[in-house]
Amino acid sequence: MSTVGFIGGGALAESIVRGISGKLFAPNDIFVCELRRARCDELSARYGVNVSTTADFLGAVDLLIVAVKPKDAAETFASLQGKVPASTLITYTVAGLKLASVEKILPANKIVRVMPNVAVSVGESMTAYTLNKLAAQDDDAVKIFWSTLGRAVAVEEKLMDAVTGLSGSGPAYAFLMIDALSDGGVAAGLSRTQAIELAAQTLLGAAKMVLQSGEHPDVLRDKVTSPAGTTIEGVRVLERGGVRSALIEAVLAATDKSKSL
Repeated sequence: MSTVGFIGGGALAESIVRGISGKLFAPNDIFVCELRRARCDELSARYGVNVSTTADFLGAVDLLIVAVKPKDAAETFASLQGKVPASTLITYTVAGLKLASVEKILPANKIVRVMPNVAVSVGESMTAYTLNKLAAQDDDAVKIFWSTLGRAVAVEEKLMDAVTGLSGSGPAYAFLMIDALSDGGVAAGLSRTQAIELAAQTLLGAAKMVLQSGEHPDVLRDKVTSPAGTTIEGVRVLERGGVRSALIEAVLAATDKSKSL
């Protein structure tokens, strides 16, 4: 893929543009369609990409990313009908929108349903994707693209609601934990600035250990939990407070909400 186009120029599209510009694509090979002229001017000034209020580039891009709000999805896809070449790979980030619904409008196109998360803005998104049958041969290209913005994994479409409940909503759970841990640090005498930095870096470091070591989190936890030490005392309080169960229930509740959308 040598050219990419975006339908929608909001925060998600901008985060993706920032992550791929100069890496996978030259700015001149990136096209953005955004209805707001002022927003077009912002994106052009910041990233040097091609912008327009009409999608006049549909026949010229290898990859098309539809990044619009769910309420605008039906109208957006209807406007693409008959205008996107069969060779173009269409991806979309619209939560809750099934592949079958898009295929009814664009039956001859290669389509990929994608669920990134907010950490795409710092190049650390956990992105899951599902390809339709026509896009099956593009799996490697899709993974390479989204891995530039963090990590990417292919999943069955029936698991997309679970993905939404876990990694889609997950950053909010992490933010809550960082905030709570920093409150604990402040209560123990640290300044707020120190406590937030300590809490955030601690979660970041723990996450990297899980991803890089390949070991189960329980194994890693045991390695830092000395008999009769400080850590086991903290773990006892967390277990007594039902933190583990609350996180499980949070993922399941968010999954159920995603199914209802």
